[in-house]
This record gives sequence, C-alpha cells and structure tokens, in this order.
Amino acid sequence: MLKSACALALFAGILAAATPTCTLVPGWTPQGQPRAYTTDDLYEYMDGNSEGYFLYGFQNMHGVTCVQGETTLVIDISQFGDADSAYGMFCANRDLRQPMVKIGMGGQIVARRAMFTKGPYYVEIAANPEGDYTAVLRQWSQALEKIVEGATEPPAALGWFPEDGQVSLRLVPESPLGLRLLGRGYVAEYARGKAFVVTTASEDAARALIAKLRARLGAPAGDTAFEADDQYLGRISVSRKGRFVAGATGDGAGDLLRAVTARLP
Repeated sequence: MLKSACALALFAGILAAATPTCTLVPGWTPQGQPRAYTTDDLYEYMDGNSEGYFLYGFQNMHGVTCVQGETTLVIDISQFGDADSAYGMFCANRDLRQPMVKIGMGGQIVARRAMFTKGPYYVEIAANPEGDYTAVLRQWSQALEKIVEGATEPPAALGWFPEDGQVSLRLVPESPLGLRLLGRGYVAEYARGKAFVVTTASEDAARALIAKLRARLGAPAGDTAFEADDQYLGRISVSRKGRFVAGATGDGAGDLLRAVTARLP
C-alpha cells in the first residue's frame, strides 16, 4: 500500500512538472484546450519543424495558451531523455547575440520569447502581438521554474572546455565535426579551431572508437592519442582519457586538446 501511494505521488509530481497552467500567474486565462504531444504527433503542432526536437531525444510536450487583454502567451514544456539533451535543445535555439539569464540550468529572455531548461525539461514561451514583453516573460519563467523538477546546475561537460576565445559550445546530437562515427558529443568553437568530447559507455568502447577514428583519418595504429591531416578538417589531434574521446582542430590543435583533456574527470 505504501509503495502504491509513493508511486502515485511520484507520478503526480511528474505530471504537474510537465503540465503548465494559466493559473500560475494571476490575471491570465486559458485560450482553448491544453496541448499534449508525443513523438507520434509533434510534427502536427510544429508544422514540420519537429526533427530538431527528435534529434535531441524528445519524449513528450505539454502546453497551454494563456491570454490577458490583448496579450497571448504560448507556453510549452518538452521533456527529453536527460538533462544534457534538454540543455542541448536550449543551446540549439538560443540567440548567441543575447545574454543568458539564471533560470534553471540556463535561460534566455528577449522581447517576445523566453526559454530555459531544468533537468530533462525544456520550456518555451512565445508572446504576441508585437511588443516588448520582457517583464511578463520573466514573471512567467520564474513561475514555471518552480513547477519543473530537475537539476539547476548546467551540465558538467561545459566545464571541460576552456572559456578563453570560446565562441560557442553545444551538444551535437549526432556527427560532431561531421564525423558520424562519433555519435553524440559536445563541440566548442574557438577563433582558432574547434574542440570536441565524446563520452562512451566504457574504456573499451573509447578504445574501439579511437581505433575507428584512426582508420577514418588514416593515422598509424595505436591506442591513446594521434594527430592527422584531413581534407575537410585540416589538422586534427585526438586522444583518449578513460571512457572519453576528445579532439581539436585548427591552429594550435595540440595545445587546445591538452587544455581540454586536463579538465576531463
């Protein structure tokens, strides 16, 4: 009986965290019915733009449209497979020209749009019509953050890449640097080149991956590290540390790679 009660409580908590309501902020009323989508029908709502969500492991979405006077807010909470994937979705959508705000693991608020990620959830708010809704979007973001469960610290992988000269950093869901065999990994872009880190299931898996990379890039046989010249990537340095495979390209690739591997756990 106790186990059943705990299970029901857990299910209710997940349901509440994934489902926004217009009553979260006073003065707003719902327009139409709440929305709910899965991988089977998200494309109907996204008007053909659902593929990006699927790349990051989208599982489900719950949303609602709220109105106050002439203002309409479209609010959606999407659940992904893990916090890294949700943060990756956020990074893929945020405007690099605009500053981040501290909401959940990270967020951004501009005139007509707010987004943030917390745990495996990615939250989006769109405001209409034209205008500056920054204050409203901040109020709603803070209210939604309270009902969304999950981690508030950014992924640990963000600390693996030196910040000096860094232009961008994001989770690439498949084919980092255009190399499909890498699968999924974090990629940081610098003025002098790029760096990546792929996390494998085990040290043996990392050894197998680096062997495939050697064959793909035409490097001599070995286990831990190598350098090669690629037609498209130019100079590339790659190394293995435990179950991690890291690499860097461009001028100073070796120095950048050493800086990255020094930060890996």
